[in-house]
Amino acid sequence: MTNQETILAALNASASDYLPGLLGVRFTAAGEGWLEGELTVRKNLLAPNGFLHAGTVITLADTLCGVACARALPDGAKGFTTIELKSNFLGTALEGVIACRATARHLGRTTQLWDAEVTDKASGKTLALFRCTQMVLWPKPSGG
Repeated sequence: MTNQETILAALNASASDYLPGLLGVRFTAAGEGWLEGELTVRKNLLAPNGFLHAGTVITLADTLCGVACARALPDGAKGFTTIELKSNFLGTALEGVIACRATARHLGRTTQLWDAEVTDKASGKTLALFRCTQMVLWPKPSGG
């Protein structure tokens, strides 16, 4: 197994028992400051109106940004939490696979800023643009 395959297998395994695994998010490529993934559109990910549920798209983008953020944390940080997110929807998919690429825009010691683009994998059409800000969490100092 290549290093890339080992990383992706570990990422997919770590998400399998949580919401991303429930929805079927699959991590497909990873690098310094970016992460890619996808999910297959199925009926239970649609809204009652028949369109892809906005929450499905947001969950894909937020998952990719969050996992990429965790991979990019500064040494000594204990984690992160989302403090803001925004999505703009430009289209929908009713079938097939949607893909996402999360890209770091700012990797600071107290915050990180991530952008993601969600596309229809077959056509390449942009379905949504997503941006989130993550607050880096540090261990509390010990002592009195």
